[in-house]
Amino acid sequence: MNGFLIVNKPTGRTSSDAVVFVRKRLPRGTAVGHGGTLDPEASGVLPVCVGSATRLFDYIIDKQKTYVARLKLGVETDTQDATGRVVGTMPVEAGEKEVRAVLPDFIGEIEQIPPMYSALKRDGQRLYKLARRGETVALEPRKCRVDDIEYLGYEGDDTHLLRIKCGKGVYIRTLCHDIGRALGCGGHMLTLERTAAGIFRIEDALTLEEIDALEREGKLESALLPLDQPLEHLPMVRVGDQCRHAVKNGNPLKARWLDAPVPACDAVRVYLNDAFAGIGQPQPDGSVKFKAMLYREDNP
Repeated sequence: MNGFLIVNKPTGRTSSDAVVFVRKRLPRGTAVGHGGTLDPEASGVLPVCVGSATRLFDYIIDKQKTYVARLKLGVETDTQDATGRVVGTMPVEAGEKEVRAVLPDFIGEIEQIPPMYSALKRDGQRLYKLARRGETVALEPRKCRVDDIEYLGYEGDDTHLLRIKCGKGVYIRTLCHDIGRALGCGGHMLTLERTAAGIFRIEDALTLEEIDALEREGKLESALLPLDQPLEHLPMVRVGDQCRHAVKNGNPLKARWLDAPVPACDAVRVYLNDAFAGIGQPQPDGSVKFKAMLYREDNP
């Protein structure tokens, strides 16, 4: 089995838990990994790479992600989300108008101080392990990019629903914390759902129960997305049958073999006729060198 499975990860499970769940329902020895960690208390889209797809992780991980978060104003926690210990409460005078007004300040290139309860390392130790021991360390702000924040509505009890589109490295709970600080009343992230990661959408995601049912019916393989489907953002080059031997051996593909001049970019999709053969890196002489050769003779 080779391809991508879109998992709708439930709250209370780690991303690794979801990978183990999928692995147990695949043929023994199948490589499995996930394309972008979700915190245990977050839910939603978790792309799972199956078989050869695990070699394509680097080409899907940096794509734009979309989250729906509930921002609870007036309460700060040590984890910046609802799982933490309350460390401060303040009266809330901000309503929808004030929340909407401050959101543009958090769109574009911003700086965030990573939360202590995170998987980042300091001197070889995870920050969350230090935090659990009551230790704190000075952390430098990190630049990241938020593409958009859409106000979705007020849900009562000083809780506001937001849709955030961003790239890699944005902490949504820190964003909620910082928005609360900007409003003068503090806040934390009450819930979080990832609704999109690149081309992967929540509408197409499978619950663990649905994955289990497909496996029992012998239909799980049919739920896998093709290896090249999440890579359509990459330019494509094609070679014909005369290059079959070179492709099978992962040899560089000469410029004269390609169906078109290779574009100036870091990576391209390579096809042998209509069969996806892998990822290549354009060279100065117009040739393409394989970075990940995925062609098999039983490819369609």
